[in-house]
Amino acid sequence: MSETFQFKLLATDGLARRGEISMPRGTIRTPAFMPVGTGGTVKAMYLDQVRDSGADIILGNVYHLMLRPGAERVARLGGLHDFARWPHPILTDSGGFQVMSLANLRKLDETGVTFRSHIDGSAHVLTPERSIEIQGLLDSDIQMQLDECVRLPAERAEIERAMEMSLRWAERSAKAFGTQPGKAMFGIVQGGDVPDLRLRSAQRLAAMDLKGYAMGGLAVGEPQAVMLKTLDETLPALPSEKPRYLMGVGTPDDIVQSVARGIDMFDCVMPTRAGRHGLAFTRFGKVNLKNARHADDHRPLDEASDCPATRDYSRAYLNHLVRSDELLGAMLLTWNNLAYYQSLMAGMRAAISAGTFEAHVAEVREGWARGDLAAL
Repeated sequence: MSETFQFKLLATDGLARRGEISMPRGTIRTPAFMPVGTGGTVKAMYLDQVRDSGADIILGNVYHLMLRPGAERVARLGGLHDFARWPHPILTDSGGFQVMSLANLRKLDETGVTFRSHIDGSAHVLTPERSIEIQGLLDSDIQMQLDECVRLPAERAEIERAMEMSLRWAERSAKAFGTQPGKAMFGIVQGGDVPDLRLRSAQRLAAMDLKGYAMGGLAVGEPQAVMLKTLDETLPALPSEKPRYLMGVGTPDDIVQSVARGIDMFDCVMPTRAGRHGLAFTRFGKVNLKNARHADDHRPLDEASDCPATRDYSRAYLNHLVRSDELLGAMLLTWNNLAYYQSLMAGMRAAISAGTFEAHVAEVREGWARGDLAAL
């Protein structure tokens, strides 16, 4: 732990990086995967389980928390850490993406976004300053600037307009954040899939000397190859001594390939959402527990796993839970998925330190390619 926000690179292997973010509430080992705790909860999980799976940090969402239960209420109750019983670091996103994707009757201008709640239709205004204020009320450790995320594909003019707006909002967000010892505000690189716009965004954000930088506006409809090409073209413009966060990504393969390009932090709803719908991520690839082939299979998902959900429950039982819509099925498969994602990150951290990252990734991908155990 540290009384100030610090990022230290511990090892590199090619472009892949192993590091540590030190903050008053704890140390974040990178590459890191942050489970998504949208409304102050990682769906279908106790936060003690989330911690035990290997997570150093979770993510909370400004949009959802400002609507319910309300940021001021969370502040009166001691902040999000006490409210949710998670004493470790929390990153909050700015709410911008959810406003664009969920809110009704939204109107965007230079000031910010005016929108109506998707829950009850109530009117709200989210500006860069208000987003930072909400994140302060939640007492989050890493706060994100408000930005405008454009879904791809889009016209260059629209991408450039949103990128320039996001840069102006970054300046306003940084001013509103000020100096908060032990905490950090990250800027968000925008620019869609247009290389010169991405580069311009990255360079101007880097000149602001923020504590960290995120790649936003990816995994929003473009092919994986476009996302990876964008990382290749943009990451060299970001300071190597600052953490790099790829927002909303992704599949295990997305994560492995992005680590290989120098990304340090990830978040995604995929492991929790998949778990609630009967899909398990394992070292054998994806396993659909809805399939009838598992109905009489006494074997666990992976007997070599350290996770009790993966190691101690039969496929037959998991199949029964999923097909019966039992809540326990969602809980066990979410537990499995988060444990697998954390195991994936731990394996890459160890391989980067050992200088064997490329060979390790080849072994991981070979396991996915071999596929699941043969049916009994």
